[in-house]
Amino acid sequence: MNYQIISKDCTRYIEVFSCEAPVSSEHDALDLVALCGENDINLLLLHYEVLSEDFFKLKTGVAGAVMQKFINYSVRVAIIIPDQEQLSTNLKAWVSEANRSSQYRVFTYSADAVDWLIHP
Repeated sequence: MNYQIISKDCTRYIEVFSCEAPVSSEHDALDLVALCGENDINLLLLHYEVLSEDFFKLKTGVAGAVMQKFINYSVRVAIIIPDQEQLSTNLKAWVSEANRSSQYRVFTYSADAVDWLIHP
């Protein structure tokens, strides 16, 4: 896993750039939760490349299961999806719904994601 622990404005978060095997199950989400726990950090920034194709196919249920794990363990998550125009209609609806959540949101730009993570 390619990640970095970053401190900004006296707040630490983990930014995950890539994984050998993209997140595709609840078990993978628990690995990220464990990473947060090991570092006593509950803020997570995930890049698009970290998530599997199944995550973006809503009918698989992967996105819901993964995000529920983060909610259960009180990990706030920002996901960066740079080219949201290419998303399916259903996935755009999911992004719209996610962006009403206080627990996880989807962003186009890293700076916006970091700002939301560290200034709730």
